[in-house]
Amino acid sequence: MMDGIDVNTPNVPRMYDYLLGGKDNYAADREAVEEVVRHAPDTPFMARENRAFLRRAVRFLAESGIRQFIDIGSGLPTQGNVHEIAHQVAPDARVVYVDREPVVLAHGRALLAATPEVTVIQGDARRPGEILEDPELNALIDFDRPVAVLMLAVLHFIGDHDDPPGIVARLRDAVVPGSYLAVSHVTGDFDTDSRVRDAGAVYEKATYQITLRARADIARLFDGFELVDPGLTTLSMWRPDPRSTVPLRADRQWCYAGVGRKVGPGEGGPART
Repeated sequence: MMDGIDVNTPNVPRMYDYLLGGKDNYAADREAVEEVVRHAPDTPFMARENRAFLRRAVRFLAESGIRQFIDIGSGLPTQGNVHEIAHQVAPDARVVYVDREPVVLAHGRALLAATPEVTVIQGDARRPGEILEDPELNALIDFDRPVAVLMLAVLHFIGDHDDPPGIVARLRDAVVPGSYLAVSHVTGDFDTDSRVRDAGAVYEKATYQITLRARADIARLFDGFELVDPGLTTLSMWRPDPRSTVPLRADRQWCYAGVGRKVGPGEGGPART
């Protein structure tokens, strides 16, 4: 234990930081990631693709008129954060980062001290009511106007017993029609050689464990939302950047991604998948 931080237990945000080439991690985190990569060598690629999806989704949302973002399970600050991308399109965009980990809160507040349109709060995705009632969040977010809720690579760390569809429904019910939900989620649908399951087992020793879900279960998270084109697809296939030089290889995809718009009464139909 160091300054109240457990450096001996692999920590999911710090593991993700290491996968993205960051420096805010410890030996236990690096060792766990290296074990994950031994089982699933494409894990660093998928981490980068998840970050690329975040950039494309946030830009799309800002260009669609969204000026308020809540990023739940935001993780440690890295290059291309939500507020940086949103402010390229809309300098007045407001962003609230939410994470359970104290280390994220400390790093985020130090980084964002001079950015009044942005804050970071401590909150647990499993308790959406507490997040929605947080006074710092409510000082920035006006729930009478459309909001984008981002839940990237977070819901697969929430077990079925905590009811992920119910969590998302609570957040959906708090925002007005015209709001959006963006999700990325690990799946076992393409795991023909058990590499993803074996890699996921490493997280049994970490701060959070992984639950792989099928496409139909992930699609349920968008109940009440109308998926925008191209629907629920793999990370790299969601509105790929035409300038990208990264080959779109289907065999390296084991994470679904989608963005949905909340429909109003009498608007649209069931969420398209």
